[in-house]
Amino acid sequence: MEAKVYDLKGNETGTVDLDDSVFGIEPHGPVMHQALVRQRANARQGTQSAKTRSEVRGGGRKPWRQKGTGRARQGSIRSPQWRGGGVVFAPKPRKYTQSMPKKMRRLAIRSVLSAKQQSSEIVVVDGLSEIEPKTRAMREALSSIPLGDARSTLILVGEAKENVYRGASNLESAKVLPAQYVNIQDMLSHQRVIVTRDALDVIHRLWAQ
Repeated sequence: MEAKVYDLKGNETGTVDLDDSVFGIEPHGPVMHQALVRQRANARQGTQSAKTRSEVRGGGRKPWRQKGTGRARQGSIRSPQWRGGGVVFAPKPRKYTQSMPKKMRRLAIRSVLSAKQQSSEIVVVDGLSEIEPKTRAMREALSSIPLGDARSTLILVGEAKENVYRGASNLESAKVLPAQYVNIQDMLSHQRVIVTRDALDVIHRLWAQ
């Protein structure tokens, strides 16, 4: 399939071929969801920890006798209902990592790229690497490129360009990402995806069948 190519002023400058195996498949929703859950789970540190009643210091003596005081019976001042007591079902450090077959991971990336393309949310841009490293220049370019009213934009570049990063660093709704690190969460959390020509070559090389 073909996609239009735009310059930084939003003018159409030509077309580019998109690989059908990457941008033209039927999106697989369940695999995309599983890949998103896996990525978010693998990002968790799993260091949360709290003490149970057996781990809290103190509480070895019965606070008062069992009967005759008029108060509820208590066995320890470190019981969960006491201030400073242990935590019921206290969280402990654990691993949240999930595994996923390589074929399913690849299918998820191709599915999200195809879904974005079908929704006309992928814009191929030429000349972004020569942009002035200023927030104003980046803001003007993003508003001129198609879908300029998008609530968020993911910019995929072929290689790290300091001027591109500096131009987008102060824009809360924009994120710059090397194409080799394209992932399901960033793709789904940004409405518009801007792809440079060199980034497109990287995507075809990594994800085409």
